[in-house]
Amino acid sequence: MGYYWAAMPEPTPEAAAQLGLDVEFDEQAQAEAWLSASYAELADGGVHTVSLYESDRLVYGPMSLED
Repeated sequence: MGYYWAAMPEPTPEAAAQLGLDVEFDEQAQAEAWLSASYAELADGGVHTVSLYESDRLVYGPMSLED
């Protein structure tokens, strides 16, 4: 299993897919680049914080998406 972002509040599976939160990345740098490109859309979609995981291991977070 690769890297993925977990959001809070946790969106429905449908909303997670629309926001791209169902994507898994091979490398941490890819996941971080995706977040840099997607954070505004995530915040607009109601996500308050995100945490990065590798498999079941928390890499870091939660990080606020609010100003």
